[in-house]
Order: sequence, then C-alpha cells, then structure tokens
Amino acid sequence: MEVLFEKAANAISKAMGRPLTFLLCCLLVIVWAASGPVFNFSDTWQLVINTGTTIITFLMVFIIQNTQNRDTRALQIKLSELILALETANNRIAAIEQASPEELEAAQKDIEQRAEGEAA
Repeated sequence: MEVLFEKAANAISKAMGRPLTFLLCCLLVIVWAASGPVFNFSDTWQLVINTGTTIITFLMVFIIQNTQNRDTRALQIKLSELILALETANNRIAAIEQASPEELEAAQKDIEQRAEGEAA
C-alpha cells in the first residue's frame, strides 16, 4: 500500500507542478464562471466549484506533505554525507535529526560557540 501511495504521490506531484496543469485549472475556472449566467448563478452552480476545490485541496495536502517529507529526507541524507566526508566535522551531527529537543539546543549552542571562536 505504501509503495503504491509513493508512486501515485510522485506522479501526481510531477503532474500538478507543470504549467499545462495550471493552465487547465485556469481554463476550468473560466468555463465555470462563464456558465454562471446559464445557471442563473444558482446555489448549485456555486456549490460545484466550492465542493470541487475543497476536495482537491484536501487531497493535495497529503500529496504536498509526502513530497515535503521525501525532499527533507533526501536533503538530510545529502547533508549527512557531506558532514561524514569532512575530516574535521563532528560526525554525531550527521544524525542529529533524531536527537531530542534538548540535544538539538546543546548542539546549536556548541556550533554557535565554535563559529564565534573561528570568527575571532
């Protein structure tokens, strides 16, 4: 199930990020707006766009979150690789995303102190 969701999320996020998709959505809104006089700007006519956009927004939240999680994970892996490749780096920092809030605070203070020491 998870693999299927990952594949679908990847495909949807790629498709939604294209200019053609944006233009098609704009065209859909224009067609909807132009059809207003035909339907006398009725409540049902308004409900169509409201319901459609609400459903799409709800579903896109999960796609966006999946994409953000994947991008963050990839970035963390790249940064960890760079940290591990440097001889003078503190290798514990490579896996800091798993640390507690207190450990993160301590690491941040340590980095700030080292940065101030190098700047002097």
